[in-house]
Amino acid sequence: MPINIPIFLTWLRIILIPLLVGLYYVPDSWTIPGGRDLVATVVFVIAAWTDWLDGYLARRWNQTSAFGAFLDPVADKLMVAAALIMLVYLDRVGALIAVIIIGREITISALREWMAQIGAHKSVAVSMIGKVKTAAQMSAIPLLLYHKPIGAADIHLIGTWLIYLAALLTLWSMGYYMRMAWPYLAQQDKET
Repeated sequence: MPINIPIFLTWLRIILIPLLVGLYYVPDSWTIPGGRDLVATVVFVIAAWTDWLDGYLARRWNQTSAFGAFLDPVADKLMVAAALIMLVYLDRVGALIAVIIIGREITISALREWMAQIGAHKSVAVSMIGKVKTAAQMSAIPLLLYHKPIGAADIHLIGTWLIYLAALLTLWSMGYYMRMAWPYLAQQDKET
């Protein structure tokens, strides 16, 4: 396993996941009002920032590796899934929204793995709709973790609308990726 700064940042993102979850199991007497949500938001934002930074540094320093290419999306999906599960637990996101987003991530990961095995991974490369979905999702989650108004801005409402948008884009992007993979799936069906 290669160790370099981009892979270290990816591991850091994975290590931050139990910290994010654990914050909500700390006794209330150990925290100040609103402190837990603020710290959880900061932890998530740091983790999200490492996602961008590790990819940027890997490309800039030419430190890309097969292991890094495998670990990075796993860390992303774990981070998002853990945050969504906590948001369901806190009753800030509906379970259906979390199931849609997490289910899509599992489905598309499996599809990409299968497409890579048959040598057609470029057919399901990240699309613009997937990038917009990720942007909406990564904006919604910290807003929902923070949950409290900032001035006149209803942060929870903004986060809720963004997570609904992310869920809609999740379904749209899943349909897009399935459509791109359909010829290969149909061919595989004919061969069996």
